[in-house]
Amino acid sequence: MPEAFVVGAVRTPVGRRRGALSAVHPADLGAHVLRALLDRTGADPDAVDDVYFGCVSQIGAQTGNLARTSWLSAGLPQHVPGTTVDRQCGSSQQAVHFAAQAVGSGAADLVVAGGVEVMSLVPLASPATLGQQAGLGSPYGGEGWRGNFGDQEVSQFRGAELIAEKWDVSRADMERFALSSHQRALAAQAEGAFDDEIVPSFGLTADEGPRADTTLQKMAALKPLTEDGRLTAAVSSQISDGAAALLIASGEAVHRHALTPLARVHTMTVVGSDPVHMLTGPIPATQRVLDRARLSLDDIDLIEINEAFVSVVLAWQKETGAVGERVNAFGGAIALGHPLGATGARLMTTLVHQLRRTGGRYGLQTMCEGGGMANATVLERQ
Repeated sequence: MPEAFVVGAVRTPVGRRRGALSAVHPADLGAHVLRALLDRTGADPDAVDDVYFGCVSQIGAQTGNLARTSWLSAGLPQHVPGTTVDRQCGSSQQAVHFAAQAVGSGAADLVVAGGVEVMSLVPLASPATLGQQAGLGSPYGGEGWRGNFGDQEVSQFRGAELIAEKWDVSRADMERFALSSHQRALAAQAEGAFDDEIVPSFGLTADEGPRADTTLQKMAALKPLTEDGRLTAAVSSQISDGAAALLIASGEAVHRHALTPLARVHTMTVVGSDPVHMLTGPIPATQRVLDRARLSLDDIDLIEINEAFVSVVLAWQKETGAVGERVNAFGGAIALGHPLGATGARLMTTLVHQLRRTGGRYGLQTMCEGGGMANATVLERQ
């Protein structure tokens, strides 16, 4: 089967809620990274077979098939189609999987995969919340759902609390991890680690999320999200705006268009998990993707696991034994932010560039997803 190569990967800086990107139309934000991706790679836009973009909150300005509207907003060829993916927080990682599968099957040679989310438009972008606010009901309110899972609350916030309880993750441990996320992100910014992956966007040149003034004392003073809970805003990912895009090519396309492979999509998987705990999927996804890749964690040089909530990462570390500097070495969503539908592509963009910058061979990416799912990907630097 044809191999799938990442030949380009770019992202916007991640903007804070109500920050520098909050007034940008999502299609314009998507268009910005699309143009930058094609400019940097030198790829012919006429040769692109398809565009897959992730977006979770597909309401208002983010409806109408954002992959397509972003491509057209960029002034790119009308004959190139696009489709928008919703696998919750893993939407743009799944977009990369779909692109690699299309290339690997021989159905396409050159595919753009990425995502965009302007969460400032929809501050609490969960389907249950949005549906209830609009009077349209909850996705977890049907008769069949209640028959299988009862009337208990189903949300990412409760899931993160349940994980903290089940794996005995203390608030103090989460706050220490959160502080480390900010420190690592600030160090990465200071040493220019993100320079090659970021495209200055609408006046923003660096991620807005990392906080130099964060301390354990300030975190300890915050109220928990729920009464008697362990989670606070400090150990939860930030509401953010951003976009990212990667160009996936076959070996033939690499040769034909004189492209430079940055990484090979080595192995991919996606799993389902308990929908009430909701966010435990990275644990089985990690084991499954390593088994399929015939690799062990010892073979992996860099790991990006999305910091949706710190409890998710710490439970995953307890189960997998993956600790140390190679895990989220440059900070994560606690510091850098989590623009839902763009985060999978943002993480992969970072992973591709940091493997090349550090000389690592293998990178692993995984992330929890609403509804109880998780994607996992192994990349091999070229």
